[in-house]
Amino acid sequence: MISKASEEYLKTMYILKKQNGNIRVTDIANKMNCSKPSVNKAIYNLKDEGMLNYESYGTIELTQEGENLAKKILEAYDIVYLFLKDVLNLEENEAENEAERIKLAINDNTINKLAKYVHKVLDLSNLDCNYDVNRERCRNCLKRKIEK
Repeated sequence: MISKASEEYLKTMYILKKQNGNIRVTDIANKMNCSKPSVNKAIYNLKDEGMLNYESYGTIELTQEGENLAKKILEAYDIVYLFLKDVLNLEENEAENEAERIKLAINDNTINKLAKYVHKVLDLSNLDCNYDVNRERCRNCLKRKIEK
C-alpha cells in the first residue's frame, strides 16, 4: 500500500496523462506546487511499488495497477466532493479544497459508507450502483444521472 502523499502524486500523474497525453516531471511539480527533486523521489517510490514505469529522463507511464489505483483515488475524492457540495451545500471552491484534505484522512470503509449515504440523499440509488471505492461505477452512474 502506498502513502497518502504518493496517492496524490499518482492522482496528479493520471490527471496530467488524461489532459496532456503525457506525464512530465515539470508538469507534476507545477501542478502540485512542489520541487522537481520531490517529484523524482515520488516517481521512484511509485516505480518501486509497481505503479509506474520510468527510466531517468524518459517518459513516465502508469502501469495498469497504477492507473486503476489513480481512478480509485479520484473516485473517492468525487464522493467526498459531492457530499460537501451537494449535501452540505458548500461553495464549489471550498468543497474542492476540503475534499482534497478530507480524502487524505479517511479510509476505504468510510468512503464506501459515505458513498452509500450520498447516493441515497442525492437519489442515485435508482441507478443500482451499489458503490464500492474499489470499482469505477459511481463516476459513471453520476454522469448518466446528469445526462438524463
